[in-house]
Amino acid sequence: MTSRTPTFVRRRRICAAMVALSLFPVTACTGGGTTPGATAASASLSPTASPTPTATPSPTASYKPADASGRAENVPVPVLPDAAKAETKEGLEAFARYWFSQLNYAYETGDVSRLSEVTSPACRACDRAKTVITGWHEGGRWLVGGRTETPSVSTTFKVAPDGNYQVAIQVSQVSISYYNADGTLHQADKKPEDTGNLMLAVFRDGSWYVNNIQPIVG
Repeated sequence: MTSRTPTFVRRRRICAAMVALSLFPVTACTGGGTTPGATAASASLSPTASPTPTATPSPTASYKPADASGRAENVPVPVLPDAAKAETKEGLEAFARYWFSQLNYAYETGDVSRLSEVTSPACRACDRAKTVITGWHEGGRWLVGGRTETPSVSTTFKVAPDGNYQVAIQVSQVSISYYNADGTLHQADKKPEDTGNLMLAVFRDGSWYVNNIQPIVG
């Protein structure tokens, strides 16, 4: 599998599209024995039950993806799947997909905190992506696009000499557009080529953690 490493740029200078990682009813009854008059009198004296008010559910805010008119709104927060909580082959592969869903969340919101919680600061490609993402969500600016898909995720689930598990991931990313605070388009990048990436991860304190992501070359 071959890979092209994209060019990462910071804040105000954006050159590469693959900023990500390029890597990277009620029933009633009546009884007998009463006369119609008595029944009528009884009915007239019976209290009338007040209807029970029905609570009106609060409306749920709708998700709105970012577009030329403004940034994304009410973006769903990715939830770690139960499978990704286990130190197993399936758990690692589920975690790898979860990691990229957090990357997508960061692209839409500018919030990289959740991504950082499961990523080492030593991952240089990850750090560059986070720098671009946070930079283009400052001062009223925003990003459109950049979403990644992971059509192929696989691991042999063997620990490498460096102590990491390795996960081969095919990454496909849509194009990205960069908008200034005044709504003008700063730059629109083309869809980058799909890339092969190698994620290095460890299982620590009951959770998976990414140490690095790098392109697969050769």
